[in-house]
Amino acid sequence: MGIAALAVTLVAGMAAAGGTAVVEAGQDRPELRDAMREFVDIGFAGMQVRVHDERGEWVGSAGVRKLGASAPPPTDGRFRVGSNTKTFVATVVLHLVAEGRLDLDDPVADHLPRFGLDPRITVRMLLQHTSGIFNHTGDYYDGKAMPGLPSTGREWVDNRFRTYRPEELVRFALSQGPLFAPGTDWNYSNTNYTLAALLIEQVTGHSYAEEVRRRVLRPLGLRDTVVPGAWSGLPGPHAHGYYHYQDAGHPKTVDVTRRNPSLLFGAGDMISTTQDLHTFFSALLGGRLLPAPLLAEMRTPHPKSGFGLGLRVQDAGPDCAGTLFFHNGSTVGYGALVYSTPDGGKTLTASITGGNAEVDLVEDYPKALDGLLTEVFCG
Repeated sequence: MGIAALAVTLVAGMAAAGGTAVVEAGQDRPELRDAMREFVDIGFAGMQVRVHDERGEWVGSAGVRKLGASAPPPTDGRFRVGSNTKTFVATVVLHLVAEGRLDLDDPVADHLPRFGLDPRITVRMLLQHTSGIFNHTGDYYDGKAMPGLPSTGREWVDNRFRTYRPEELVRFALSQGPLFAPGTDWNYSNTNYTLAALLIEQVTGHSYAEEVRRRVLRPLGLRDTVVPGAWSGLPGPHAHGYYHYQDAGHPKTVDVTRRNPSLLFGAGDMISTTQDLHTFFSALLGGRLLPAPLLAEMRTPHPKSGFGLGLRVQDAGPDCAGTLFFHNGSTVGYGALVYSTPDGGKTLTASITGGNAEVDLVEDYPKALDGLLTEVFCG
């Protein structure tokens, strides 16, 4: 599998727009500038990139901050990080394991009895996506597509300010029945991490947002990272995200910068910056957040998926940096990339914003991502 293959589906709902403005800081690294601009050339509205490696720090952005304007995205801009939220949640759960308040092999039903979960589902299965629980935002398993709560198209656009309670998300998912017996297969499900966030709340008596702030954000000084709850805003400098979709056969483009993120409670609701994501991944993989045995658990991939406990694991190839740890994520209009070497010493963090046309996710996007990763990790 190519270095970009696992990330292709993470930009579903993204879209394109023209724009050629470029800003960069640090050493002159034209190869990074060109790799970043490739994303704009294939149609994304804008991109910001931050690279930390043996040559120091390089930051840049390309494209436009807002459709109809010429200013490029701010290199310190906030953005919706999508499923990178899961790595934060998994880290907090493993904190609780380190404190002896949870065990990875605890039945989740013992802590959250109100849902009537299969007693075979463990904490580990939630974090590794082996629970068999249906994904409340829609699923695809065994060759069959199964709709979930509105997460794309006009129905999502019309409902994007609706507040969902996390219990509502879980109960909807459970009403669809299991996809497989717990622990017998692998399938990515946002509901696993909604349950993991509720597990944090049950065990600590505090909101999952407060526990993320107390255990990760404050110790690392991540002042620009937010767990927004149902708040629809995007604080500080940011690029706008747009959603291009078909409505009764007619193309439409909507500014979706503002939306209620509660549909992705614990699974994809957080906001951050490229700098904060670099600091978090570097600290996590450098052993500053978890005891070594639990970090090793987090980094151990499932044989079918390459997914550990809130981290993806991938071999970058013999001519590159070896093993890479990453997650990546997207919400409608925004994409986020986070890649790191095993020691956290070399990282790539980036955001992409959608615009007013479709991007080819089959050929153009994987090619652009491969090019960027090659420049960062194979140079």
